[in-house]
Amino acid sequence: MNDALPEFSTDVCSRLREAFRNAHYDTDGVVALLGPQAHAALGRGEPEPARRASLDAGSLGVLIRLFLLGETEPRDAVSAALAPLSLDDALATGIVRGADGDGLRAGFDIRPHGDEESSWWVVSDLDPEQAGRPAAPDHVLGVGHASLSLVRATSRRPVESVLDLGTGNGVQALHASKYAQRITATDTSARALRLAQATFALNELDVELLQGDWFAPVARRRFDRIVCNPPFVVGPPRVDYVYRDSGLAGDDASALLVRQLPGFLTENGTGHLLASWLHVRGEDWTDRVARWLPPHTDAWFVQRDIADPALYVGTWLRDAGIEPRSAEGRAKASAWLDWFAENDVEGVGFGFVTLRRTAATSPTVVCEDLRHAYDDPLGEEAAAWLDRVDWLRAHRDDLLDVVYRVPDTVALERIDVPTEDGWSTTVRRLHRGDGPGWQHELDELTAALLAGCRGVLPMNDLLELLAAAHGEDPEALRASARPLVEELVRHGMLEASR
Repeated sequence: MNDALPEFSTDVCSRLREAFRNAHYDTDGVVALLGPQAHAALGRGEPEPARRASLDAGSLGVLIRLFLLGETEPRDAVSAALAPLSLDDALATGIVRGADGDGLRAGFDIRPHGDEESSWWVVSDLDPEQAGRPAAPDHVLGVGHASLSLVRATSRRPVESVLDLGTGNGVQALHASKYAQRITATDTSARALRLAQATFALNELDVELLQGDWFAPVARRRFDRIVCNPPFVVGPPRVDYVYRDSGLAGDDASALLVRQLPGFLTENGTGHLLASWLHVRGEDWTDRVARWLPPHTDAWFVQRDIADPALYVGTWLRDAGIEPRSAEGRAKASAWLDWFAENDVEGVGFGFVTLRRTAATSPTVVCEDLRHAYDDPLGEEAAAWLDRVDWLRAHRDDLLDVVYRVPDTVALERIDVPTEDGWSTTVRRLHRGDGPGWQHELDELTAALLAGCRGVLPMNDLLELLAAAHGEDPEALRASARPLVEELVRHGMLEASR
């Protein structure tokens, strides 16, 4: 197990917060001191440029080396940097711990974290490299790539209530504080709740904290939004680390969440979560995840990556500080890969799931592969996607009577190849320049149809003109146009003219 549960009192957090503010130990202060190059290097796991930049920088430099770089600092320097929090209280709480000689090291990872408008502090356990030992079973992870990707994949539209299921260090709840009036955070781990409590106290946030498995702590309650970064690692049914292992076999943890989450949403409430799913020989992953859904649920599954089983196992071993070449690493890898082989697993998919509780009799369920790179946050796109689903539902009967336009963010790319008669177009690809960067390959007729979508004529009139110009059957064109229009509207590549 990890060290004894820390006790971050309100008074300790208040004085620590004052020390951080006095030293400008926040996101802006750290970036300003380190500069963009050293800060970027630190994000890549290259600490030396940051160490050099922090020298002779007073208390801020001490805090950076202590908490961000994991270095040993002189006792007197740490005492001055943490004032008005006394060194005795810092040691008693475990914020710092003794090291070789008269030096002190950080006992926890306490680092600034922010968005475009706010700066917070997040409390978590030291990573295995800084702690000098493998992660403990109840290790509380810091703000990693998965956490940040969920932040970006979650809608920020204002709501009254948010549930952060499996809060960990509390980072999702921090971001929810920008748009929610009430926040409830749960976790199965007592240690995670204690560190999340410290995170919230440091940032003066009032968050309801509850301990228990899955949805048990909030039975018979409903929320406007649920966010969840669950223990989604797939494999044998075991728990080595509570932050990543559910104790359920394969992708059963993701299946449980998708199946149960909508029942804890208010009408039209939304859920945003990370999930993993197995790619099993002879089975389409979209069929697999769609079977998890309960009735009356709109769902958007976005697959961001597919990992080879061997790569997947090696990645998660290293994440826990276990060298794959060690005896322990080889034994764990062997058992893990045996399980994959026994269950015909060819790959592990990973991505985002957006769910909405709906009264509609025919919910919309879409599974998409978005493994290409894009920079825009997916959260606002997910909210807009649900808006477009509503619009399509409302215009189901008159979809082709609407006047459409192609947004200015959409462009048509042509790829021509040389022929004996000149250039010949072999590919016509519609691109959306913002959001997830959707692409659709078109034939010549569809490209001509969309060229006419400039907010003047209804789609039915454009189809009549296209049929007359190309000698096509109008009814056949209408039948093929309907699913195309639905997909382009869902992707924000075709919109009703205002």
